[in-house]
Amino acid sequence: MSIIKERIERLFEKKLLELNEGNVQKFGRTKLVKVRVRGGKVQRRKKFSSVPGYTIRGGRLVRMSPQERRKRKMGARKAKIKRKSKLNTILRKRRMSLRRRASLGVR
Repeated sequence: MSIIKERIERLFEKKLLELNEGNVQKFGRTKLVKVRVRGGKVQRRKKFSSVPGYTIRGGRLVRMSPQERRKRKMGARKAKIKRKSKLNTILRKRRMSLRRRASLGVR
């Protein structure tokens, strides 16, 4: 009985998260982020792939080469180690970005 209850709770939490993601719209095999802040700049209508192993090139969905996937994976590993050491700076920048978003009225 408790297993069913846990599954229902997880599904409910997932639906709540989907409802809160008003800034991201899904269009078939792509996703569109309406507004986000990256590096102090505001990006509007950023389109990216929602299919694993695919990326967007020239407005079209293209399969990534094995070399690109490998390089991305290795880069993610390096980034994980660097990220851990720069966590306080990251948190400070996130607070600034959220403040910027709030001033734009996105939040």
